[in-house]
Amino acid sequence: MAGLFLGIDVGTGGVRACAVDARGHIHGMDSVALAPPRQDGNAVDQDPELWWHATVAAIGKLGGKIDLASVERISVDGTSGTLLLIDADGRPCSTGLMYNDARAVTEAARIAAVAPAESGAHGASSALAKLLHLLSRGEGRDAHFAVHQADWIAGRLAGQHGISDENNTLKLGYDPVTRTWPTWLDRLDVPSKLLPKVLVPGTPFADIDPKVASTLGLPLSAQIAAGTTDGVAAFIATRADTPGDAVTSLGTTLVVKLLATKPIFAASQGVYSHRLGDSWLAGGASNSGGGALLAHFTAAEMENLTPRLQPEAPTGLDYYPLAKPGERFPIADPAMPPRVTPRPPEDHRFFQALLEGIASVEALAYRELAALGAPALRRVISIGGGAKNDAWTRIRQRTLGVPVMIAEQTEASYGAALLAARGGPS
Repeated sequence: MAGLFLGIDVGTGGVRACAVDARGHIHGMDSVALAPPRQDGNAVDQDPELWWHATVAAIGKLGGKIDLASVERISVDGTSGTLLLIDADGRPCSTGLMYNDARAVTEAARIAAVAPAESGAHGASSALAKLLHLLSRGEGRDAHFAVHQADWIAGRLAGQHGISDENNTLKLGYDPVTRTWPTWLDRLDVPSKLLPKVLVPGTPFADIDPKVASTLGLPLSAQIAAGTTDGVAAFIATRADTPGDAVTSLGTTLVVKLLATKPIFAASQGVYSHRLGDSWLAGGASNSGGGALLAHFTAAEMENLTPRLQPEAPTGLDYYPLAKPGERFPIADPAMPPRVTPRPPEDHRFFQALLEGIASVEALAYRELAALGAPALRRVISIGGGAKNDAWTRIRQRTLGVPVMIAEQTEASYGAALLAARGGPS
């Protein structure tokens, strides 16, 4: 049987495993649920052992559908910014501080005082802020490495720790342009010994640990490769591969990502770039999106109104829908009010005007990325719940002026599996 490549996605609600062949065809996919993290105000954490147990269980379930002995390489993605400290043998020295843990307010202020504006390490939820917080609590005394969620799972599979990738380390302060740990980290007294070795996503770094291989039914020849973040893995899953290819996520918020030939940074608007081999994934997030729609209609109401939409007959209303005041990108204005007037008397026209408004925000976002140096928009691949609305797709295609299509696959585990099949820089 041809070799298979395994992708593991460690998400908020569970762990999903996907196996593909060298052409990207799916041979099996399965998942195991995770209990919600503990939350206490801004503190959100979880026992890392739960991630490992779920990973083992997901691979085991997948083994009921495919021949695990055919797996050649494994790559893991995890939630961006989720961090823990481990000892020399990979045992956790701390809980896993989740991607949305924002307790490190004091540490974020320290980072803001020394980090360049374009660094991905800004904010109380950054991995670097979490690391400084753990160190301030004395939890680093026995620590050997600071690792991300994906790093730790890959390390458990390999029996080798302290390896990360260029995407996960962005929020830990890594400079993806120079491909180095910057010297300004010294001003924060970050112990260099804790910082992981950084590899290009997909680069094999070790064979699987023999004990793990025996337990899971994987071959001793299986390689473990450097992983990525869940967001980048989901982008890879769409098969976008040419500069100018873009992916719009139509979820609660509107998130745009564009494949570029050079990095794009605009810190004031939350625009930053992940490195993908020799390419760059530039993106930003608007507060417009599904949340702004739900401020006016329920999901059921929107479904009932959709057949009455007339995508080829614009309403002419100039809306900027927001769920509440404040916008990040493409307009950076924390006090910006929603613009959703005048309201027509017909609900279906109002709904269409809201969809047109979000499409206009999307178009403005891609124009802003182009103004910052990104390539011209070539095509847009849609993911998220809103991608299923054909009328909205037609509205967006008219507004964007480029082909708009729905992604065949959006699972991050599929993207991680494609990354494993790729096997290194591209």
